Amino acid sequence: MTHTLSTLIETHPDTALALGAPDRAWLTYAGLRQLCAQVADSLHAMGIGRGDRVAIVLPNGPEMATAFFATAQVATTAPLNPAYKEDEFAFYLDDLSAKALIVAADEDGPAIAAAARCGVGLIRLSFDAAGPAGAFTLASEATFDAGDLALPDADDTALILHTSGTTSRPKIVPLTQSNICASAHNILTSLALTPDDRCLSVMPLFHIHGLIASVSATFAAGAQISCIPGFNALRFFAQLRDVDPTWYTAVPTMHQAILARADRNRDIIEGARLRFLRSSSASLPAPVMQELVATFGAPVIEAYGMTEATHQMCCNPLPPRAQKPGSVGLAAGPQVRIASETENVLLAPDATGEIVISGPNVTLGYESNDKANADNFFDAEGHRWFRTGDQGAFDADGYLSLTGRLKEIINRGGEKISPLEVDAALLAHPDIAQVVCFAVPHDKLGEDIAAAVVLSETSQLDAQAIRSFAGEHLAKFKVPSAVVILDEIPKGATGKIQRIGMADKLGLTGGS
Repeated sequence: MTHTLSTLIETHPDTALALGAPDRAWLTYAGLRQLCAQVADSLHAMGIGRGDRVAIVLPNGPEMATAFFATAQVATTAPLNPAYKEDEFAFYLDDLSAKALIVAADEDGPAIAAAARCGVGLIRLSFDAAGPAGAFTLASEATFDAGDLALPDADDTALILHTSGTTSRPKIVPLTQSNICASAHNILTSLALTPDDRCLSVMPLFHIHGLIASVSATFAAGAQISCIPGFNALRFFAQLRDVDPTWYTAVPTMHQAILARADRNRDIIEGARLRFLRSSSASLPAPVMQELVATFGAPVIEAYGMTEATHQMCCNPLPPRAQKPGSVGLAAGPQVRIASETENVLLAPDATGEIVISGPNVTLGYESNDKANADNFFDAEGHRWFRTGDQGAFDADGYLSLTGRLKEIINRGGEKISPLEVDAALLAHPDIAQVVCFAVPHDKLGEDIAAAVVLSETSQLDAQAIRSFAGEHLAKFKVPSAVVILDEIPKGATGKIQRIGMADKLGLTGGS
């Protein structure tokens, strides 16, 4: 098996199509290999090399896909959400110890100001819209210290992502070259991808789902991928017609938005050649799975993944094996077991407990976070196991179902939010005395975020003003959908504030 990204595509035919976009020429695998070599030369000439951390802030599209893939063959990549505000960019750039930031040639937004604050040099990316999709050049006026020009090996970190934790400070998840290659091969095996397959990439490419399931697995298979600017339900069916994919992967909220517009696009659906649809990053409601199958006449493959696993852990199988609505499928790459929630022991297959995983796609540990590593990893039966924080159980056929959440992280349609991070942002307002953020049910997103707030005695703030303040300091998806102003925040029997159950206490369980 390939263990580094630099060798992931080396055996694919030069004539094969690798990467495209609507109304753009296709980039072949020969072109992709040439691009990777050019990027290596450019970065090395700038002083960027092995082990250096390069943040990437680019819009969705083919250049974002190739910038990640090519840069990760030279240095350590750290894609960031372009929707972040300046303070958020500054936090991540500082936390990553980023040496450089790749941005579009014309970028002048908050990422630029954050880079200046943090002393991070800019690398500008330019491309010719008339040229092959994904091809680009890099240029920089910054001065960087000389980097290590050796190519990374299998154990070097290729990708760093932050994941929300139970504290306000997100955890750093380093993923090695071999982690990515292992996960890409797990996914292509689960989906039986071949060079004849074409993926319509709708997932954001700063997220593990899009980077690994859409991009890396496609490249590992020698297949084709078309990257669109970002998901838009109003444009999806035109893209389905123009790109002519054999599959796409999305989060449940995207699938639901697609279904809402399916009736008016029957002709396009009938002409589509979708071999399957894939869903991951949040639980897919069984009725939605069944409606997707009925609408598209193709199986829906639900998978279970997380950042620490370099995405995929379990996957429902392709036909003729069954896809079970409400189940996240069979172990699909790593070993998946059930463990005690309180002791470092593995339980019998039919037990209900915490889901744990072990395998070559699993991160070796959080960076600079001994407590998180002690809490989330343990050794048993000759393997190192990672605690997912999810509760589940296997059925008699080996299909895993999630039965509960052990952590307080809010999963808003696949976007993970640390409630304490939002607490901290709101408490920066001088009129807010106390705040506790928590999950509320949502009929489309699964979960959304709400906040209970106690104001200072003289404050005249209302709920909308609090939400507006949050929007000035946090990405849109982290802004509480509901704010309840209270005289006192409810506490449990021991006097502690309990996020879990807060929605019930405040009557916010009706969904929206």
